[in-house]
Amino acid sequence: MANLTYIMPCFIIADLKISLSFYVDKLGFKVRYIGPDDNPYWAIVGRDNISIMLKAVSPDIKPIPNRTRHEWAPSDAYISADEPDTLFEEYRSNAVVFSKPIYDNSDGLRGFEIEDADGYILFFGRPNL
Repeated sequence: MANLTYIMPCFIIADLKISLSFYVDKLGFKVRYIGPDDNPYWAIVGRDNISIMLKAVSPDIKPIPNRTRHEWAPSDAYISADEPDTLFEEYRSNAVVFSKPIYDNSDGLRGFEIEDADGYILFFGRPNL
């Protein structure tokens, strides 16, 4: 029987350098891989046990965050956080701009939302206990 242990969203981005700067400098992620060596256009960034693949496909292929397709689907990634209040304070001290500060949403989750450099919405949180 297979034991699934990991999933990684893949975001189409406009500019790898800008996206890397956001995830590394603002959110404390590390670059886990970048390639190809001669002309990088994609990377895997991560923090703790999560990763996100960022890929600049070509200048004419633009990012399409979920919220641009339907208002009922604002998040592009749900990132589970044991202590969203603590993480919120860390990010606030890094001058991160929040789409929505820490709150309890109508889905029974406690967390906050951040819009990345390409308009993707990341929800960091957990079920409201």
